[in-house]
Amino acid sequence: MTRGDVVIVQFPYVDGSRGKNRPALVVQNDRDNQRLTHTVIAMITGNTRHAAEATQVLVDPTTAEGHSAGLNGLSSIKCGNLFTIAQQDVLRGIGHLSPPLLKQADQALKAALQLT
Repeated sequence: MTRGDVVIVQFPYVDGSRGKNRPALVVQNDRDNQRLTHTVIAMITGNTRHAAEATQVLVDPTTAEGHSAGLNGLSSIKCGNLFTIAQQDVLRGIGHLSPPLLKQADQALKAALQLT
């Protein structure tokens, strides 16, 4: 698992019960992905209503930049919605974010975490 991978994980419902399989972006650095058993991910949603916010990245799989992500439709990476999960809970990988989109995700993470 490497930073920029798009994976499928099971997000639990708010009440803690078994949730739904959803795509997510691996945002943790590669060194920690190799040495630790957990990773940090950003949720990906098909709801693009807030995609213009500084903390989100729009991914269009019909474009050259968005195709490699492996997503089925127009999606938004929610960099303000981060989770730490056990790597064994990743069900499968579906793609990898292109360098231009990963750079946008870096900027969105900076905005979400108020990093300068």
